[in-house]
Amino acid sequence: MDAALTALMNAKTIAVVGLDARTSRPAYQIASYLQAVGYRIIPVTLGQPGDVVLGERAYERLTDVPGHVDLVDVFVRSENTGPIIDEAIAVGAGAVWLQAGITNPDGLERAKAAGLAVAQDRCTMVEHRSRR
Repeated sequence: MDAALTALMNAKTIAVVGLDARTSRPAYQIASYLQAVGYRIIPVTLGQPGDVVLGERAYERLTDVPGHVDLVDVFVRSENTGPIIDEAIAVGAGAVWLQAGITNPDGLERAKAAGLAVAQDRCTMVEHRSRR
């Protein structure tokens, strides 16, 4: 099992960046699944702080989230992931995971150099289901 998958399977708290209350969106569906199997989900809405999504208060940025984040699950366009990866490093997250279709090799190299487990272009829900 690679480091990112180990981080996912051992995580308790997952910050989902790009999650909002739109139930038709992949971020919502995947976060809902992760919550249903026991993870604490923290929505990071990037511009809509204070909303409640999946029963959890949403934050505007990762740096606004109180407490430790085990894994940062990212649902934003590849070109917008750099600052999110840098925030994941800054808050001491255990891992940063770019969802299916999302890549940032340079950003993930920075995260890896900082000691975070990394994944890109992979779905947390698919990976979790395949390991249950």
